[in-house]
Parts: sequence; C-alpha cells; structure tokens
Amino acid sequence: MRIILTFAAVVSLSFCALAQHPGLEDLHDKTILVFTPHPDDDVFGAGGTIALLNRNHNRVYIVVYTNDDKGSYDPDMSSQRLAGIRKAEEEASEGQLGTAKENISWMGYDDGMLEYAPQPKLVEEATAIIRRVRPDVLLSVDPGEWYERWHKTDHRMAAFNTIDAVRAAEFWLYFPNQKLQQGLQPYKVPEIYFFYPSPQEANYFVNIDRVAELKFDAASKQVSQFEPAVNKYRPDWSPTDLTKAKDEMRHEQPRKDGHYVEAFRYATGFVQY
Repeated sequence: MRIILTFAAVVSLSFCALAQHPGLEDLHDKTILVFTPHPDDDVFGAGGTIALLNRNHNRVYIVVYTNDDKGSYDPDMSSQRLAGIRKAEEEASEGQLGTAKENISWMGYDDGMLEYAPQPKLVEEATAIIRRVRPDVLLSVDPGEWYERWHKTDHRMAAFNTIDAVRAAEFWLYFPNQKLQQGLQPYKVPEIYFFYPSPQEANYFVNIDRVAELKFDAASKQVSQFEPAVNKYRPDWSPTDLTKAKDEMRHEQPRKDGHYVEAFRYATGFVQY
C-alpha cells in the first residue's frame, strides 16, 4: 500500500561522497530488474528513476511480490476485486513510466502474507527470476525506516528475501534443479540499489526533475491508494481530489538543493559468511 515518505534528513546528505560513482540514471541499453513488495511501491519509491531508465532504452523488468488485495476500508470491496484493481493500476502506472505490460510479472502472494509464504520456496522463486533475467542492475525495497522494519511486514520480507535470492543466485548448489532442469546458470548481480532507505543509510540520489511530473501522473493512476477511494472505492478522480493528491505528492517528494530526488542505498558486494 501507499506510504508517506519523510526524507527531510535523507535529502540533507551530500552527493560528494559518490562523485566517482557510475550514475544509475545515466545507464543505457542495460537490463534492470526491480522487485517491489506491492503494486505501487516501485512507482512511489523509484518511479522517476524507472522513467529515466526507460528513456535511456534500458530493458526494465518489474516483479511484484503481492497482489495488494487487503488495503481498503470499503465494506463492499472484496479481495479478488481489489487484486484486479491494483493489477490494472500498476500496469497503467508503469506504462506511463515507459515499462511494457509484458515486462511486469506477479508472484501472486496475498497482501500482508508474504512473511508466511512457504520457505525456501519464496527464495527459490526469486532466485530463478534473477538467473533468468540476469540483470546488470537490481532495484529492491529496503527495510528502510524504523516503522517499516518493525511494522510493514511485506516490505521487510521482500527486502530480506530479495537479498537472500541475490546471494543464492551466485552459487549453483542453491536450487541446483534450476540448472539441471531449466538450464538456468548461476548469476552474480553486479549492482544493487535499495529504495525506501533509512535517512542514515541513503548514499545515492537521482535527480528526477525532468520526469517528476510524469512520476506524479503515473502515481495518480493508483486511484485506489488515495482518498476518497480507500474508504469508498471509485475508479476515477474528481478534478479537486486529483489536484489535491498531486499537490501532496509534490510536497512529499524529497528535494536536494531545490531539485526533486529519489534516495537509494547503493551496494556492490556482500559478506559471504
């Protein structure tokens, strides 16, 4: 579900430490794999970056862990209907950002239940995706703010499961059936960026000025994530509500030196013990 981002501390950090870092937003003709816990976190957390990556002719693939089928106060809403609504909204949002519908895949877990998914099946599924797509760069949700670490179970589980799968993908003896039966070779992910980082751990920022309004337009396709549709679903916006929602997004979007930015925690390697 949609969350409010508070990045006052994050955006106060300096770009200088990463002056020599290869720019995520400057990549061309690469394969980008994005894991997102719900069908909206990719857009709210990294939508501007995804738009820039698509504009640069990268191949962007989105993997959605859950169908987000619980987050509605509407007494007339069903889980099955909400899952369909959220799927259509995600496809519309990502389409606005330039991601092809066929590049979005769904792992199909129920909202709030990712923590209780069969293990190690969940890791095996994510490992297979990594080995199949073989991304140059992987984007994933971070456990992030403290309230996410202790409350947002799907975020926490998606973050930890994805990084477990990144490690497993390197070694063929993890899930050897994938190589023996499916021909999926081991693969080491070169670079990882985590969106929704905690302020003290954010170490990379993408300037999204060029695509900020596009991101807000894309996010507004997620009608069911905003009021008044959360309490009583409606498939469209009133002009007043849409204007209010976009103004709120502009206010919430982090800024650095007067520019809209998206914050990430960047990593290139992991301890193997």
